[in-house]
Parts: sequence; C-alpha cells; structure tokens
Amino acid sequence: MAIAEISIIPIGTKNPSVSRHVAAAIKVLQCEKNVKYELTAMGTIVEGNLDNIIRVAKKMHEEAFGDGVARVLTSIKIDDRRDKHHNIEAKICSLKEKLKH
Repeated sequence: MAIAEISIIPIGTKNPSVSRHVAAAIKVLQCEKNVKYELTAMGTIVEGNLDNIIRVAKKMHEEAFGDGVARVLTSIKIDDRRDKHHNIEAKICSLKEKLKH
C-alpha cells in the first residue's frame, strides 16, 4: 500500500482564491472507492494501491482545468514502503509515539 500527498494548484485564474477549482478535483476522490484520503490545508493525503493513486491523481489534475483554467501545477509525493504494511494512521501513531520520548 502506498501513501501519497497530492497538491493541485490552478494557475492564471481570474481570482486569487483557487478553492473552487481544488474542490472540483477533490470531488474526484469522493467518487473513488479504492483510495482513502484526508484533506489538509496544503494538499491531500491519499492511501491505496499505487496504480490507483496515479490514476486518481491524473483525474484530479484534469478536473482542475475546468472553468477557463489554462494551467495546472500538480505535485505528488509518494511513500511506497514494501518492507512492512503501513498506512496513514500508522505513520501518525509512530510519530506521536516518538514525540513522547
């Protein structure tokens, strides 16, 4: 299972607020059954099969082009650990455990 952070930034919009365009991209995730996600202020964390994550990231990227947007910058960071099972919750728990010491 892979974990990724996806950040989508529409460029050249008429308004400095891009949340409307980002919301359109997030709606793609709401329709996906094989990818878990968590919204953050600066990007979206997704968890699932790497092929599904890449497929969904592309769909999100394409969706952000709506309403006259001519350019979209999408950043993807992928954590694909194969030596043991990991997920979003396990990563956070591990960090919190280390903060106690």
